[in-house]
Amino acid sequence: MAKTDDTIENRVFLFESLARSYVAASSELLSSEDPAARERARRALAELAYVSCVVADTGYMSPEQVRERVLGIAEADISPKSKSGGRS
Repeated sequence: MAKTDDTIENRVFLFESLARSYVAASSELLSSEDPAARERARRALAELAYVSCVVADTGYMSPEQVRERVLGIAEADISPKSKSGGRS
């Protein structure tokens, strides 16, 4: 799927919203003296960025298919019912 300006704007908007909430709730982890805690916080932000991209790029998919994509379920593992969005 080609990335349009709208898709990129959606990615940025979603990530900004999710990251703002995460940073507000986890600022102590991001500024921790414990390197492992800081790494966990950075990884969480990276996961939020990934989720933002997946959600912005999959507007044509059903919510179930988006969930499967976010969870990393391979296309081959998605049942034919899921591929049609589970709708008849």
